[in-house]
Amino acid sequence: MGFIDDELHEVSKLCQNVVDNSRIISCVQTMVRVEITKTAFKKIVVCIQFPEDYPSVPLLIELKSKTLSERLLAKLTDVCEKECKNLLGKAQVLPTLKLIRNFIEENPLICCYDEISSVKKLLQEQDEFKLKQKNSSIGLRIQQGLYYFKVKIEVPNDYPVSCINLGDAEANFPPVLSRYFLGQGKELGRRCVEPPLQTGARQKSFAPSPSLEVVISFLIKSVKTLPTENCQLCKIPCLPANPKEVVTDEKANLHVERLYCSHLFHLQCLLKFMKTPPFHGGKKCPTCGQRIYHDKWGVSEKLAEDRWAHEQARARELAEVADFLE
Repeated sequence: MGFIDDELHEVSKLCQNVVDNSRIISCVQTMVRVEITKTAFKKIVVCIQFPEDYPSVPLLIELKSKTLSERLLAKLTDVCEKECKNLLGKAQVLPTLKLIRNFIEENPLICCYDEISSVKKLLQEQDEFKLKQKNSSIGLRIQQGLYYFKVKIEVPNDYPVSCINLGDAEANFPPVLSRYFLGQGKELGRRCVEPPLQTGARQKSFAPSPSLEVVISFLIKSVKTLPTENCQLCKIPCLPANPKEVVTDEKANLHVERLYCSHLFHLQCLLKFMKTPPFHGGKKCPTCGQRIYHDKWGVSEKLAEDRWAHEQARARELAEVADFLE
């Protein structure tokens, strides 16, 4: 038996014992194919060929996966080829398979490699984005001026079937906005993995989709834009330049109120806007035209109009009395 035959025999005998969760698909001189699986979404098929002058030259390696990024596989292939060059004259198949298995085991975030690359392009110099492979999480801190939002993002083992988890949030925004960032982020993640409650006849069958980029993109956009957004009525910035001056009393006139369309008002401006006509068809956001729904305004369209008419009539009466006294 030659060197390659001996190595093939060793691979057939030892592979599944020394390379956890591996499965030999083929093990012949023309090609060795081994499937290495961590989860359904962290699975790589390793295709190995023996060049003519092997083992004096490195193996020919091709990595395939239906779920992992092509760019990731290309970089991992380069790492494997360098490792093979360090093993010239020796058996290279099992060490290469072990390397790939260890890489999958030690880098649980490989399932969102492309998303991570895309998100990094959205961040600015003052932002922080730290990968923590050991516990499959990401530390994200978004900064805009003196305002910041910090959150821990956990990527579950069965991602993207399950959505990411947001926790340990910290911010110096008003509490109403901090709750919005966290709550809406979780909701966007949920929508990626759970089908809508109402399904129409024409609706396509639902399949879970990755949630990391969707959620982080929302957080970045929100944190970057809201500190400079003006009140939709008075056109004055809703948030002070210094976060220490943020109004936290939810009944105060200058407390920030967020509409369901995400535009901002001061509380006093929102109440003033809701109390003045036109009322027909419901009050609409002056910026985007969406109907306004807000938990601090539960008055019906008719009642609001009746109250306004009553106030106008009362004002006219007082004006007439004032004219008479003059």
